[in-house]
Amino acid sequence: MNVQWYPGHMTKAKRQMQEDIKLIDLIIELVDSRVPLASRNPDIDELGKNKARLILLNKSDLGDERQNEAWKAYFQGKGFYVVKVDSRSGSGMKAIQAAIQEACREKTERDRRRGIKNRPIRAMVVGIPNVGKSTFINTFAGRTCAKTGNKPGVTKGKQWIRLNKNVELLDTPGILWPKFEDEAVGMRLAYIGSIKDDILNMEELSLTLIDFLREKYSGALEKRYQIQEEGTAVQILEAIARSRGCLKKGEELDYAKASLILFDDFRSGKIGRITLEWVPEEGK
Repeated sequence: MNVQWYPGHMTKAKRQMQEDIKLIDLIIELVDSRVPLASRNPDIDELGKNKARLILLNKSDLGDERQNEAWKAYFQGKGFYVVKVDSRSGSGMKAIQAAIQEACREKTERDRRRGIKNRPIRAMVVGIPNVGKSTFINTFAGRTCAKTGNKPGVTKGKQWIRLNKNVELLDTPGILWPKFEDEAVGMRLAYIGSIKDDILNMEELSLTLIDFLREKYSGALEKRYQIQEEGTAVQILEAIARSRGCLKKGEELDYAKASLILFDDFRSGKIGRITLEWVPEEGK
């Protein structure tokens, strides 16, 4: 299943970010802890050359905690500052201010030597659609500064937010990149809701998610839906439909409705804390 999505406004947003990068000391990149690699836009590394970098493993409450720790170590090994956060509950937020100061220590020292005091650190907040940037900014600032939504594409333009005398944030729209070279990347982004559901075949997608969950998180579907995890993915989707009373007229099973229930439960963590990507083995 080949998933691609790159609406026209993203080209414009990327051009704007290229303009704004000159004003920036630090890039704060939010990734989804369930898909830390798939949710990293490769263009950001090119954009952020010679800038201090902080990665926030967001939605860490939804990711498998052992994998969260493994990914944190992985990115730290690549030279990034990393903090695990859950923007909705505020978990991990207190560690961010210290991480920002540490990441920008050289810049602060440079300013001090030049006699520049109290110039705030300017940070650009970046990430793909629906990764939680606006929620993060609002929670971090302690007030509503950015529009939020659980659908991709809510933040349209740029906006500066002064957090305190030390830090200013530049919010940016969520952008993807023109083509997913790896088919698995598009599918993982579709699983977490970073690609609009209405352009996807959700039933087909649900079958691949079922196969993944059976292999890596055996028993999770059984526990959530009181079903057996035996048979094909279609048979399991059928069992979920029966379990949740997804019926059309004439007692026909409603696979589309069952698929949406499966994705709602997965995305909200009701099936459990699940990570879709494992840290790459050394040498791969």
